[in-house]
Amino acid sequence: MTDNQSRRAFLKRAGAFSLMGTAGSFVTNLAGIGEAAAATAADYKALVCVFLFGGNDNGNTLVPYDQTNYNSYATLRQGLATARGSLTPTLLNPSTALPGGLQFALAPALAPLLPLFDAGKMAVMLNTGTLIEPLTKQQYQAKSARIPPKLFSHNDQTSYWQAGAVEGAPSGWGGRMGDLFQAGNGTSTLTCINASGNAVYLSGQTAVQYAVSTGGPIALNGNRSQLFGSTVANQALRNIMAAPTGNLIADEHAKVAKRSLDAYSQVTSALGAAPAMTDIFPTNNSLADQLRVVARLISVSQELGAKRQVFFVSMGGFDNHSALNGTHPTLLGRVAAGMKAFHDATVQLGVADKVTAFTASDFGRTISVNGDGSDHGWGATHFVVGGAVNGKRFYGTAPTMAHNGPDDLGLGRFIPTTSVDQYAATLASWFGVAESDLPTVLPNIVNYTNKNLGFV
Repeated sequence: MTDNQSRRAFLKRAGAFSLMGTAGSFVTNLAGIGEAAAATAADYKALVCVFLFGGNDNGNTLVPYDQTNYNSYATLRQGLATARGSLTPTLLNPSTALPGGLQFALAPALAPLLPLFDAGKMAVMLNTGTLIEPLTKQQYQAKSARIPPKLFSHNDQTSYWQAGAVEGAPSGWGGRMGDLFQAGNGTSTLTCINASGNAVYLSGQTAVQYAVSTGGPIALNGNRSQLFGSTVANQALRNIMAAPTGNLIADEHAKVAKRSLDAYSQVTSALGAAPAMTDIFPTNNSLADQLRVVARLISVSQELGAKRQVFFVSMGGFDNHSALNGTHPTLLGRVAAGMKAFHDATVQLGVADKVTAFTASDFGRTISVNGDGSDHGWGATHFVVGGAVNGKRFYGTAPTMAHNGPDDLGLGRFIPTTSVDQYAATLASWFGVAESDLPTVLPNIVNYTNKNLGFV
């Protein structure tokens, strides 16, 4: 283990694996995989997860437009259906038409994303959600296939999306990718970076997530360049915090403190020469603020010695059981403005083909209404944006827009036809994870024949 890793976190997680009798082989395999992955990571790539907490309402995010399916949608969404006329400006014209004349339009608030779709820089994922293995309605009703535990629970499905396990999971698939590539980065601490707090998605078996604020790195206990106006006092405090004591726990704390102090100095110095990008990103938009600091960090990735980085940003407010039409468009508008600005920033930096952003959420919501809102659902719509994206296309299979139809398990909850594992495996493959290593990142991927959906 190096000073750039949290030994205590590793020991805790390795202990959990030892209960299954796999700790030794896991650590050995991880070391080999990490060395192999690092050896092939000569170029820079970044994945940016845009998580929408609360369960985004997919019914009013991507709306059926062809008359037949719009009529079904409007019947199911009485009182909440978006007017068809207002969808005409955001009608999506894919390079490959959907079967049966099916057409979709973006919600009007998502209009800033339309140019990205038309330019082939955005792909749309249809009916994607948490699964263990492929599942049909008949299998669900007969209980003849496995389903994720604790469906429709915010905490558990958020965790399942990010980690492949319910709340309490020790690591997520973003962090497990970090495990494979951190050895190839100049500072392993800067492999998994969270701009919105803490998320299991970025926790690895060895990789730890580094938190930043929208203004940049977070100082440990306010320890910046001076303490009480004195650089000498500041350095003395640093020495005390990072000094070994001979006590196992105290020494581990000192290592974590030193890692934090060193990373703060390194990132602060690098960002001092980074472009501010205030002219690209909108104001009064918390998601855009997070994406701006991610863009600035990407701009100094070479200075930081980074070859592979995984980022996490998020936005809340999507649990719209009521007042959907008053709240949801505003939220979508912020998502669209933030993601469009972020892509524009990567273009300006000359790294658009090296950065892929994608949306995620607890779950989709019911197509059926609950007064003036919608309830917890399952399958959902997601977007993938970036210069490497095979865009202007839909991926996956759209659910049948019908009450108690073949994809509705009841109450307007669509059974996903594409799994998060397939979605994640496609992103991981682009990132550089070999197919043989995908089960290390996504254990359930072994249950799927199609491991790469081809959208990037």
